[in-house]
Amino acid sequence: MPLKITVIGTGYLGATHAAAMAELGFEVLGLDVVPEKIEMLQRGEVPMYEPGLEDLLRRHVAGIEGATGRLRFTTSYEEAGAFGDVHFVCVNTPQKHGEYACDMSYVESAFDALAPHLTRPTLVVGKSTVPVGSAARLARRLAAAAPAGEAAELAWNPEFLREGFAVKDTLHPDRIVAGVAGARAEELLREVYATPIAEGSPFIVMDYPTSELVKTSANSFLATKISFINAMAEVCEAADGDVVKLAEAIGHDDRIGKKFLRAGIGFGGGCLPKDLRAFMARAGELGADQALTFLREIDSINMRRRGHMVELTRDAVGGGFLGKRVAVLGATFKPDSDDVRDSPALNVAGQIHLQGGQVTVYDPKGMENARRLFPTLAYADTALEAVRGADVVLHLTEWREFRELDPAALGEVVAERRILDGRNALDPALWRKAGWTYRALGRPQA
Repeated sequence: MPLKITVIGTGYLGATHAAAMAELGFEVLGLDVVPEKIEMLQRGEVPMYEPGLEDLLRRHVAGIEGATGRLRFTTSYEEAGAFGDVHFVCVNTPQKHGEYACDMSYVESAFDALAPHLTRPTLVVGKSTVPVGSAARLARRLAAAAPAGEAAELAWNPEFLREGFAVKDTLHPDRIVAGVAGARAEELLREVYATPIAEGSPFIVMDYPTSELVKTSANSFLATKISFINAMAEVCEAADGDVVKLAEAIGHDDRIGKKFLRAGIGFGGGCLPKDLRAFMARAGELGADQALTFLREIDSINMRRRGHMVELTRDAVGGGFLGKRVAVLGATFKPDSDDVRDSPALNVAGQIHLQGGQVTVYDPKGMENARRLFPTLAYADTALEAVRGADVVLHLTEWREFRELDPAALGEVVAERRILDGRNALDPALWRKAGWTYRALGRPQA
């Protein structure tokens, strides 16, 4: 009999995973405790913007004309327990309020709600990013609470989704990590991922602690690389260097590589910042805090970039924001997403607003979420409307739409042709040719 799969938690990770499992040919039941979210998914609609996800969803949701019907949704843990052979737990693990540590309450609640309904041999697979040591504890908790006892096994299978590429990353992963305690869990995960394994995706088997460390260490490495080039941007600012040329030169070294070497206002989103901090917190609990003290400076460098952008903007408008109009192009933490969690762009916009600036924001996909988070900012429906009457324009999220803007057309409606490129993604020559004063982070003379 083909495996039946449940996905518990239908947020960004869960909705993508559920649709992808249906695409791979499995019967899938998605579960969430929020009825409104389930109703939306049953209509084939996704609660977030992710390229390709809604199309994938609509190919499989039961009740949609032309769909395979392999994907259904429920709010019932009893139904999920009876249905699934493999249960993927994809709930959120946010940062605790006022602390660096990870909030495990959603994961623990999901395990506690599912376990009483596991009456036969089954595999529960954690995909959420958790502190190292959590899987072993949850495996004991699961076996103690499930009627099936130790036949209700646990595996840890961390996710490596990039927002904007989540569908591709799920269907064609660059690696599949399986943290297991026995041969049966490995066998079932190999069956689940048979298609990507056959296509060449590496399947890496390890113990629980190592599998938990993979995601946090990978994110910490990426954060370190981003903050390194941003630290070099600070040095370039002081030394009249050009961080873009610097990054190009060192990126040709195969040991370093070119990826994640674009200096700017830093990283944000719902993963890197909180994973970095949770990793430091957990290392401290384990008595290994000295091993990760460098991550505190990585976090500090990242946050300094936002303040530096505010300072550059203040200088550009003559030393004070009162009475000045500032246009901000970008609200999401990265392009091809509507995610504004810990967005550097919105953080900069909010700081300028609090200091008296009249800030107008435009983003291709993040406007609704930005309005909810920062309702006191002004918002425009187009980039042209956002910059109308502006004393300075800030480019803070590197959407393709912004790279393709016509500087001459924008120049007709601004008060002053000044642009600050917070992502080093625009063409300086093109903007200067249209009469703009162009300035980018880490490039004082470029």
